[in-house]
Amino acid sequence: MVLKAISTKALPLRQWPAPGEWTYEDYLAIPDDGNRYEVIYGELYLMSPAPTPIHQLVSAELMYMLQTFIKKNHLGVVLGAPCDVILDPGGTPVEPDILFITRARTHIIANKNISGAPDMIMEILSPSNPEHDRITKFNLYQESGVKEYWIVDPQARTIEVLVLREGKYAQVGRFEGDAQARSDLLKDFQVALTEVFPAKE
Repeated sequence: MVLKAISTKALPLRQWPAPGEWTYEDYLAIPDDGNRYEVIYGELYLMSPAPTPIHQLVSAELMYMLQTFIKKNHLGVVLGAPCDVILDPGGTPVEPDILFITRARTHIIANKNISGAPDMIMEILSPSNPEHDRITKFNLYQESGVKEYWIVDPQARTIEVLVLREGKYAQVGRFEGDAQARSDLLKDFQVALTEVFPAKE
């Protein structure tokens, strides 16, 4: 859901950090201009201002399925964007599409943000820049200790589930067609792809 790293020329005039030097404090100083931003490895990224309808449909379905499972089993908290998540290293602020935090770790939920790595993150790919979620955020989430990462591709109608093992992501599976994507972290949680993605016309 990110377009690209941007130049500070796009922001109101003031002394902004150089590329690679952005911090969470700098991020908080950006005036409310109707846009959403992320800072990854010190770079400022402009978020897509209006998610596509298919993105919102897929996000809503996954959020509902995950929320229903988590509440039924009293496992923790599910949140969706926009919600600032502050990751190490460097206090990096990001806005995942969907995140889950176990009940034992709800102390990382602060008044203004999530201060630490969620246990699970789901990102829904943007057709304009899938590399951001597949490479940039993949590396960041891996380094920050996000235990499970789902990469959801509405165009290809696939879900990739990655789990952190010995500090590196390993693929649990790449699910497509009539398959059911399953979680490694949440035993018995699985979703039918035919229910996640809108029916083809």
